[in-house]
Amino acid sequence: MTTLTNLNILARSLPTDMCGMAAEIRSGRRQASELLDIAIAAADSPACRHAYVRRFDAAARAAAMAIDEARRVGTPIPPLAGLAVSVKDLFDVAGMPTTAGSKSLADALPAADDCPAVARLRGAGAALTGHSNLTEFAFSGIGINPHHGTPANVATAALDDTPRIPGGSTSGGAVTVAAGAAWAALGSDTRGSIRVPAALHGLVGFKNTQSLTPTQGCLPLSFTLDTACAITRSVRDAVLLHEVLAARQVRLQHRPLRALRLALPRGAMLEGLDATVARAFERSLARLRDGGADIVDVSLPDSDTPWQSSGQISGAEAWAWHRARIEAHQADYDPRVLSRIRSGSSVLAADYIERLQTRRRWAADVAQSAAGFDAFVCPTVPVVAPPLAPLLADDDAFFATNALLLRNPSVVNHLDGCALTLPCHESGELPVGLMVWAPAGGDDRVLDVSLTIERSLAQLGH
Repeated sequence: MTTLTNLNILARSLPTDMCGMAAEIRSGRRQASELLDIAIAAADSPACRHAYVRRFDAAARAAAMAIDEARRVGTPIPPLAGLAVSVKDLFDVAGMPTTAGSKSLADALPAADDCPAVARLRGAGAALTGHSNLTEFAFSGIGINPHHGTPANVATAALDDTPRIPGGSTSGGAVTVAAGAAWAALGSDTRGSIRVPAALHGLVGFKNTQSLTPTQGCLPLSFTLDTACAITRSVRDAVLLHEVLAARQVRLQHRPLRALRLALPRGAMLEGLDATVARAFERSLARLRDGGADIVDVSLPDSDTPWQSSGQISGAEAWAWHRARIEAHQADYDPRVLSRIRSGSSVLAADYIERLQTRRRWAADVAQSAAGFDAFVCPTVPVVAPPLAPLLADDDAFFATNALLLRNPSVVNHLDGCALTLPCHESGELPVGLMVWAPAGGDDRVLDVSLTIERSLAQLGH
């Protein structure tokens, strides 16, 4: 076992992302097992308090050791090379219960099999480190969990003394990546649950077109909107994880910044920005323009449609899944989550059907607006991570903040689109995310554009 002192020295010398680290393992310069020691030590640290619901340390060590043995005997190393990946406690992992961060599922039996997304990660050589914490049943963008504790925002803790929200619902997943306990985190995104915590931690989160990654074996929030995807440390890691989860090869063109034509959606998606987000976003746009990108103002049709319609769709579908369980386990639910689930009981079948039809029409209208552009760009969320304490104490503040955080990301889910958040803040600033997005099927283009933007912002001074 590597000593703690040696772990700290080793951690400081590592590449910053999964692709770089996998190359180190393939070359023999690093061993997967020693890197897993670093991840487990990070998971044991105060930074990761409440990040996991349950840990899979023994199974993760076995996976990493298998990679080291494969390297020793000359067997090809799979893409994820024995590196640590956390799994949101919505996804079935063979031999483990799936409890959605909820006390109401304490009686859940161990899963018989890995769900498809987990099976693909395992088949690609990931060392699965544990079920990560989340907002109960993935039902908010804040990240608070009264049953298992709320993990602290790791990125903001290094900049000020105010405990801030981790973002949700993939709260624990973001913390595991930011704290070094995992190189990537499998999560879900229904109205922003990957991109919100990624943005608030200064990480990358990619929400693919829903149909590309199977959601079977993932406890549902909304059958219509749920997407299985990942939080990573870089855009190239997002490409790698998407290729594994979607079992497809991403086609990249590697176009320069001067070849990109980007749409800037004026209106609701740019309203209510706090000073830090506004400054970082405007600075990023200026630098992209200076690098040659053509950024054009556009207006989205009926900008209130995504928030109103997607909320009713997810609420109605959540009520359909939970209503029988609530009768028996109501006292075991987070009251705030329970109230949101119960709101779905008032959605009439006719209204639900109308919302689905409106969604299809609206997606077609936005797709028409997207013609001639490589992608849309906007802030991922309009504010930096808010302080935690007021949201624990005040329901009105909680629900208002939740709506604000989910506002921009939910546009993409309502389109069944694809989107990637990448950090655009400077050193010393609280994390800010820039969201690159497109209608359904534009995944490769979004990833390609995001690679160019990430590289260009770094070269231009971010």
